[in-house]
Amino acid sequence: MNSRKTFRILVVWAALVAFHGAAFAQQEDTSSSSGQGIKQDAKAAGKDIGDAGRNVGHATKDAAVTVGHGARDVGVAVGHGAKEAGQGIGHGAKEGWDATKHAVKHVFGKDD
Repeated sequence: MNSRKTFRILVVWAALVAFHGAAFAQQEDTSSSSGQGIKQDAKAAGKDIGDAGRNVGHATKDAAVTVGHGARDVGVAVGHGAKEAGQGIGHGAKEGWDATKHAVKHVFGKDD
């Protein structure tokens, strides 16, 4: 092998090494930036999913509170209505008893 062939082989070899190094570095940067983009997209999607889950949780809580308060209000209204009905029945029974007692005393001549 003469020096010309050796020089050509060295030049071609150096060019291949340089090209390969540049191509590998460029490919690494591309995959790194696309990897970062995928990571950022995944992070953003995860955050959006978390936010949506939190919003659903708040909406569920608000609906449960509304239903619970409505049930409480209905229960209180029914309870108060039952109390008033009970008092009305009690007062009616007392008045009926007083009227019966007065009528019996009147019939038997023991007016008060």
